[in-house]
Amino acid sequence: MVVSNRCWALLALVASIATVAQASTIRDVLAYRAGDGPQPTDISKLTAEIIVNDGYPVEEHQVTTADGYVLTMFRIPGGPGNPAREGKNVAFIQHGLLCSSADWVILGPGKALAYMLVDAGYDVWLGNARGNTNSRRHIFHDPDARNTDFWDFSWHEIGYFDLPAMIDYALQYTGQTSLQYAGHSQGTTSFFIMTSLRPEYNERIRSMHALAPVAFMSNLRSPFVRAFAPFVDQIDWLMRMLGVNEFLPSSDMMTLGGQMLCQDEARFQEVCANVLFLIGGFNSPQLNRTMLPTILANTPAGASVNQLVHYAQGYNSGRFRQFDYGLTLNLIRYGSIRPPDYPLDRVTAPVALHYGDNDWLAAVSDVRQLHSSIRNPIGLFRVSDPNWNHLDFTWGIDADSLLYRRVISFMDRYN
Repeated sequence: MVVSNRCWALLALVASIATVAQASTIRDVLAYRAGDGPQPTDISKLTAEIIVNDGYPVEEHQVTTADGYVLTMFRIPGGPGNPAREGKNVAFIQHGLLCSSADWVILGPGKALAYMLVDAGYDVWLGNARGNTNSRRHIFHDPDARNTDFWDFSWHEIGYFDLPAMIDYALQYTGQTSLQYAGHSQGTTSFFIMTSLRPEYNERIRSMHALAPVAFMSNLRSPFVRAFAPFVDQIDWLMRMLGVNEFLPSSDMMTLGGQMLCQDEARFQEVCANVLFLIGGFNSPQLNRTMLPTILANTPAGASVNQLVHYAQGYNSGRFRQFDYGLTLNLIRYGSIRPPDYPLDRVTAPVALHYGDNDWLAAVSDVRQLHSSIRNPIGLFRVSDPNWNHLDFTWGIDADSLLYRRVISFMDRYN
């Protein structure tokens, strides 16, 4: 059998992903060498530890979705200059793909969106989608078992099940009837799924702030996505054959690698930076290299392979639609050979779309198409830095002055 170079490249890519996904953590290796067997790694407290170290109170809350996933949320009810009290306006923030709630506190007091919202008087809730390091539990399925059903989801289920469960919990716990929402990347994708397929949730949103909104994707420039998009069906099949369902799980290996290779004075620090730039766009002045070890201790936080496959399908089709299972399964699930589009005309919550010119994953033209597809847009808001990229929305040095102050100002208007 003759295998083309492109097929060999595909096999190498999948093999590399499989190796990463199945690699033992450093703790596992040390325990094995000591004859004590594997020791599972639990880094679910990293977000809470950061918040406590920064001098803010934090609460950890669990909610179970209708399909059995146990999700962790972190609440910051007050701060050093704004103590916790009942009746505060609620702000809910949702992370992007391969990320976690840690994104919203990494920049530190006075800079991170979560802290700025707390200081502005908000009761802040940080969500975590199924499958990341904070939400790796299910009432039946084991995420670490081979061929487990735990990973049988994409961002469709995050929008349909996870967001409603977390929002309902936060509102019930605080006694509020509506809240402010901010999401980055996949945190915007899942929001549009929720409000289009479960439109009653529009009434629970005072205003939504989409940071690097991702729905339509046909004009994205990221070589990371464009490289595997043509092979998405084969990759999905091969990963399933290999029994690999989780993409880039976080581990001690990534944490130690970030500390050794990406810290200040390390030779490979610039390599670490350029890996991030290849995903989201180049903007060297906005990346604080000193933060790289902390970023890599929390990111990648794990995701289902189907989340990446679903995005690649969107790039290939040019449509914002449900997961494509193939002709036969589509007929069974949807009653048609193609998956249905998400009905964005049912999104009636006030939505502000914040975008960057140099965002390789949320192209300006795609954001404009999204803007024209929803019924109640607050507007399109460009970040003034012409090099602003996809990851600057969470880690950019000047995110506080170029973006977050504007977001909070809009939130205040809609209370």
